[in-house]
Amino acid sequence: MASDERRTDAGIEIKPLYTADDLAGFDPEEKLGRPGSYPYTRGIYPSMYRGRLWTMRQYAGFGTAEATNERFRFLLAAGQTGLSCAFDLPTQMGYDSDHPRAEGEVGKVGVAIDSIEDMRLLLAGLPLDQVTTSMTINATAAILLLLYQLVAEENGVDPAKIGGTIQNDILKEYVARGTYVYPPRPSMRIITDIFAYCQANLPSWNTISISGYHIREAGSTAVQEIAFTLANGIAYVQAAVDAGLAVDEFAPRLSFFWNAHNNLFEEVAKFRAARRMWARIMTERFGAKDDKSKLLRFHTQTGGSTLTAQQPDNNIVRVAIQGLAAVLGGTQSLHTNGFDEALGLPTERAAKIALRTQQIIGHESGVADTPDPLAGSYFVESLTAEVEAKAWEYLERIDEMGGTVAAIEAGFMQDEIEQAAYAYAKGIDDGEKVIVGVNKFTDEGVEPTEVFPIDPELQRQQAERVARVRKERDQAAVDAALAELGEAARGTGNLLVPMKEALRRRATLGEVSDVLRQEFGVYQPSR
Repeated sequence: MASDERRTDAGIEIKPLYTADDLAGFDPEEKLGRPGSYPYTRGIYPSMYRGRLWTMRQYAGFGTAEATNERFRFLLAAGQTGLSCAFDLPTQMGYDSDHPRAEGEVGKVGVAIDSIEDMRLLLAGLPLDQVTTSMTINATAAILLLLYQLVAEENGVDPAKIGGTIQNDILKEYVARGTYVYPPRPSMRIITDIFAYCQANLPSWNTISISGYHIREAGSTAVQEIAFTLANGIAYVQAAVDAGLAVDEFAPRLSFFWNAHNNLFEEVAKFRAARRMWARIMTERFGAKDDKSKLLRFHTQTGGSTLTAQQPDNNIVRVAIQGLAAVLGGTQSLHTNGFDEALGLPTERAAKIALRTQQIIGHESGVADTPDPLAGSYFVESLTAEVEAKAWEYLERIDEMGGTVAAIEAGFMQDEIEQAAYAYAKGIDDGEKVIVGVNKFTDEGVEPTEVFPIDPELQRQQAERVARVRKERDQAAVDAALAELGEAARGTGNLLVPMKEALRRRATLGEVSDVLRQEFGVYQPSR
């Protein structure tokens, strides 16, 4: 790269100066409209944050359900306005805590949930009719959703008042993350069953959070993040339509989940372009009539992969920039990472600083005073158009391959992400990409940093709890309910109906998952 050349992280060239000539032929009514109006480039609500700030939804989840419940209470007391829960790998992969494959992973990257007993402890004392909860769960999303519903009902909460989101985005697991269980096509069935079940039973629940976050964490560019995520979104909508659901009956409950990295203007352009693209996709491709079906509502999390173990205090600044980008881009909710997350789970101090970062952006910076404050900028509008054009090129290539599932099975998106990740890492190694404290402005010594402790007794305690659940329940009732689930899996009925009954009877997450493993098989990547 020439010494005077500048490019975004996605490789888009940045000119030395932008003028009105860069917007020649730009039609503000067509490309921007007004906030809250098609094509929603400027935001999905007319007043945006003047009416209400975004939901400050700090991610939490570790160890036991009791420990995570304690962190939830701490964050709510500090001013958090929504809950967001992480689950450990065994829970994500459909294994109980006493399964041999769970060894060494129980409670490590999230909370362990084996049965309704754990969900009761996780949600104890929380106002489930007043607070919304986001659950980052995919292959086992239906199980966690039903456990949440069962506990809410036990507490007397009207299902119509239960609000929140399950990630439920299995396609990106095949592309970027790996916590899949079943092959893509039966997994798509589970997702459309969730859509139908929530439409009938949980009308305020967001049935899917179509996630670019993990695609970006795997090394994609900003352009690839929105292109591949919107391609996944197209696949989900098409699958639901093919299953007989009317687009305007389920599309208003779809939501998205984006990453925010350090290139401020490219991130803002990404969010604005994605919103405009989704409105066009839903209108032109799927014929949506309800304006709510066309809205790209999204949660943002700051970039975990951008955090450095070297000079970790620098991460406070990175997170502030990323949070600012998300707000300037019009996010509906936001998680800001703890500065110590390159070293371990966030400590309470780091979690509070991360939350205070959002509160300062919202209450002190002035960026929430008017919708889309960067609208009309020669640079931002040009960059938004460039990001959008490159993302459309990817979508056209995926369509030519036969759609998202076919592209995943061919390894197309995986290969593109790997190439982008390699190019980014090489740029850091070569010094072309400066990472402060890593390849420039480094320190000789290393200051000790407090690290969140993991209780080595956790797995034993959790295994004892799930064993106790199995011992105390009515085993014949559980066996009968699991048999009904297997029969539904072999047929065409909605899986969540017998699944809920099995969980009510205290079947475990692993047992429910095993029934579906037996009927659907386990996905084995081709390479």
